[in-house]
Amino acid sequence: MTGDYAHDPEALGARIPPGFTIGVSTAAFQVEGAVRHGGRGPSTWDSFMTQAGRIEDGSTAEVATGHYERYRDDIELMKQLGIDSYRFSLGWPRIQPDGIGAGNKDGIAFYDRLIDALLDAGIRPMATLYHWDTPLLLQQRGGWMNRDTAYRLGDYALLAGEAFGDRIDSWVTINEPTTVTLNGYALGLHAPGSTLLFDALPAAHHQLLGHGFAVQALRATGVAGGVGISNVHAPVVPARGIRARYFAKLLDLLHNRIFADPVLLGHYPKPPFGAGKLFRALTEVDSFDLKTIHQPLDFYGVNYYMPIRVRSGAPADEDTPDGTTPDVKNIPFSLAPWPEYDETGFGWPIAPDYLTVTLKQLSERYGEVLPPVYITEGGASFPDEPDDDGAVRDGQRIRYLADHLAEAIEPVPGIDLRGYYVWTLLDNWEWAAGYSQRFGLVHVDFDTLDRTPKSSFQWLQRVLAAR
Repeated sequence: MTGDYAHDPEALGARIPPGFTIGVSTAAFQVEGAVRHGGRGPSTWDSFMTQAGRIEDGSTAEVATGHYERYRDDIELMKQLGIDSYRFSLGWPRIQPDGIGAGNKDGIAFYDRLIDALLDAGIRPMATLYHWDTPLLLQQRGGWMNRDTAYRLGDYALLAGEAFGDRIDSWVTINEPTTVTLNGYALGLHAPGSTLLFDALPAAHHQLLGHGFAVQALRATGVAGGVGISNVHAPVVPARGIRARYFAKLLDLLHNRIFADPVLLGHYPKPPFGAGKLFRALTEVDSFDLKTIHQPLDFYGVNYYMPIRVRSGAPADEDTPDGTTPDVKNIPFSLAPWPEYDETGFGWPIAPDYLTVTLKQLSERYGEVLPPVYITEGGASFPDEPDDDGAVRDGQRIRYLADHLAEAIEPVPGIDLRGYYVWTLLDNWEWAAGYSQRFGLVHVDFDTLDRTPKSSFQWLQRVLAAR
């Protein structure tokens, strides 16, 4: 990696390989708003966000960024930016309000309009089937702890494939089953707010099983686009000591390998010595399930944000990378800081070199069975606000994107990296953080919903124009 690309976007643009996709990502629940419009049903996040103390700033996503009404304006922003592809999620409760039964015509019509408008703008659609918004009725029946939810995801995928399969360029079945399992079912940080710790592992297996059913359903409808999954990957490194090395191996399995190994290799990883009972829900599964999970994929999506450093001993406080929970104190290891790196607004280390480490690990672990890879999310939150002249100057994000994109386009042996999607187009409702964390290339005034492209938008515009 050479050059100061934060100050020379044209030089970076000139180095991007031909055919390398640059896009932006969003998620339905975080941007659409209009929660009850068009026959949309409630999701587990609709319930969770109204519970006292769950959301940092006490906000809800009832309005979010108003993308449901303003999608054409947002597509115009994407067109001005010059991206190749837009990764968005289909709201499961908007298409199938209860997660069972027939599709909702109004919800399907909304995504028809969105997809057609993207294609008219020359932007390839990448659709995520499930980005955390489990229909509430399914959650009341156990959510991802209930095996039946996996079958329901397959039925929903069939509806989506039949409705949009002729126009979607790429399909992502599930986004970050890691985060749903750990934050949603183990630690109580995200919806549904369960604190099951290791007893949450069936939620991981059922999501992966749902992924397998979804792949089968999409292909049964004859979708034109490729099919993959997106997992969040974080290299896990130990602090000092033998115990830290043991817990780093344990967390690597929990965060990375139990989600990637069965998808790519057809089996779960062997637990470290002494931890077999903790992983029994995964290691004693039916071979039918593993065969279903292990579907051939057209691509593998990697969401990369940061590395993790592990030390022995329970946390001194209740903080995690995604919020605060007292249940963290029941875990015998904690996350160590990275003083050698700057931090995002979330307190995450800014470590672009570990993107390359992530890709090298994937190559070493999965070799020839690894399909082409896309970075389906990468980005950073900073406290961006307009200056007196109305401009939003987010130099930290420019530096972040310059360094991460420069890493992404450097060849890694064994990795066929096809593209990078920036998280995210718009400042949005950032799950349990509410409106307190801004990740967008475009500033959103959450009172007026006015959009203001930031300096990072203009920088990326120049990068893309120079390709």
